[in-house]
Amino acid sequence: MKYSLALILLTCCSITFAQSDLYVSNGSFVYVDGTAFLSGPNVAPLYVTDDVNLDTNGHLYLRNDAHLLQGNNVGNSGEGKLSVYQTGNSNTYMYNYWASPVGQNIAATGNSAFMPSNNFYREVTAPITSTPYNYTSGYDGTNTEISSYWLYTFIGLPTTSNAYEDWIGLGGGSLPVGGDPNGTLDSGYGFSMKGNTSGAQKYDFRGKPNNGDITVTLNPNRETLVGNPYPSAIDALAFIHDTRNSGISDAYHPVEFPYMTGVLKYWEQATGATSHVLSNYVGGYALYTISSTGTESFTPAVFRMYLLNGTVAGGPSAGTGTKTARRYIPVGQGFMVEGTASATSVTFSNAHRVFYKQSDADSEFFRTESTATERETFPETEYNEDGYNIVPTDFKRFRINVGFDNNGNDSYTRQLLMNFHYTATDGFDYGLEAPIAEQVASDANWILDNTPYAIQAFNYDESLQIPLLVNIHNQQLVRFGIYDVQNFEESQPIYIHDKQNNLYVNLQDQAYEITLEAGNYTDRFEIVFQNETLSSQEFIDEDFLVMQNNTNSVLTILNPNQLEVKTISLFDVSGKIIFKENNLSTKNRYEFSTKNLSDGVYITQVTFANQSTKIKKVVIAQKN
Repeated sequence: MKYSLALILLTCCSITFAQSDLYVSNGSFVYVDGTAFLSGPNVAPLYVTDDVNLDTNGHLYLRNDAHLLQGNNVGNSGEGKLSVYQTGNSNTYMYNYWASPVGQNIAATGNSAFMPSNNFYREVTAPITSTPYNYTSGYDGTNTEISSYWLYTFIGLPTTSNAYEDWIGLGGGSLPVGGDPNGTLDSGYGFSMKGNTSGAQKYDFRGKPNNGDITVTLNPNRETLVGNPYPSAIDALAFIHDTRNSGISDAYHPVEFPYMTGVLKYWEQATGATSHVLSNYVGGYALYTISSTGTESFTPAVFRMYLLNGTVAGGPSAGTGTKTARRYIPVGQGFMVEGTASATSVTFSNAHRVFYKQSDADSEFFRTESTATERETFPETEYNEDGYNIVPTDFKRFRINVGFDNNGNDSYTRQLLMNFHYTATDGFDYGLEAPIAEQVASDANWILDNTPYAIQAFNYDESLQIPLLVNIHNQQLVRFGIYDVQNFEESQPIYIHDKQNNLYVNLQDQAYEITLEAGNYTDRFEIVFQNETLSSQEFIDEDFLVMQNNTNSVLTILNPNQLEVKTISLFDVSGKIIFKENNLSTKNRYEFSTKNLSDGVYITQVTFANQSTKIKKVVIAQKN
């Protein structure tokens, strides 16, 4: 049954308003205020089982994080308009990636293509009065004009060799022609757009609401800019593990023929851009995936610079992203996905749609087929005080922050995430691993099949030896630190093994710093959980103390239990050996002069007769 609604205000109470069909007659409107409604996967301020029909001058206003959810795979109709807001955070020189929740308000039933000149409005008087944006072909947008020059979509074509060539202006213009505000884009595809002088700008998407299955073509081993095509949030778990995208239905076995990698790539641009010149762009991709049981994996963007031809500059990176991708993808959010060798397409579905407010903790804008069939749900994601996803007890995890310090300038961090789960294999694990989109000149990564990874997974075993590759553009200090250690026993070491210096540094206790010359270090560092030099004999810190006395310029080692010492060595942070004392007699105290050493951080390594090793970092600072 259809209802002709002259005026409905849904503002006062936390109940779901449900319709079998929704018809808004000419000159009428429905206003939905999401303020009083609580987020949840199976609720919504407005849920329509079948179709929405907005008559010629009928309006449906979604305000304050209100969403429209629909059940059946049917087409909406009418020449009226749904209106939903999204705020971009880019200035005149910065991009956001977008996807439209609406298409042109044409009478024909079904989804219609997005057209900027038809569907982009700006607010005039809150809460419902808006007017169409104007457009300029110039480079700079304003509070009332969008620069159409920067309206592009990205389709990775097998015929192109340079990804820069895959940016296509709306309306078909290739770089550097720019876009056309009258150009169209099919639902499900994403597009780029720069902002205006105010930075944070509210955009009013108005048109026919998208609904039902929306399929986007992918090319094998190439990226495509896609996005949330609905006037509601979508669940990344449901999208990534939809069998039409993952290629399998069994959640606990390796994916044989996925159509995408299962990784969502979110563009983040460094703040402070002051130029349209491509070589001044600084930005990168944050990587997100989620397991079939709801465990999230995310690493932030590493910013990089671009040359005039669109390739990544050879110099150092310029910082690390601050945004964190979450499970629920907001209205209007665009992102990259990469097709696999088996890629044909990916599909968005009503089964992916959820009511989850962007203002809640599990969603951030970078900047079911029927009610009788409910999708499988999992417990809501929880985060610790540092903002990291708390994993289930059958997972283990840690993050390695590899910091690059180019003589105090251009410091940045590459964060690498390591997952452990009994379902992980030695091959690619869909929903648990993520290749790195692009690397910067000095960088670090895990490795699988000669492909660099930012997120990797294994079935945990103490005998694992996990290569950690480092590439250095020019001589600099590199720091290895461990964070977000979950479900490891406190007594379980997590070593970085510097094979060249035969050093095992337990990152659970301290970071490891070393100055590296330019080069590609593919076989020097690894993460291990056993120190091959250790025997079964153990000791605690009180049994053996390493101290630096900077007043007297003396390195002092206390051995109160008379442990038998074989060698004592001192290294600088570059790995250069300063001294190595062999065949030491057993004493309760050893002293070595540091008077002629430069100020800095040094590493002491003591090897005992039973082949166990103690490593201690000391700071030498000469007194005048």
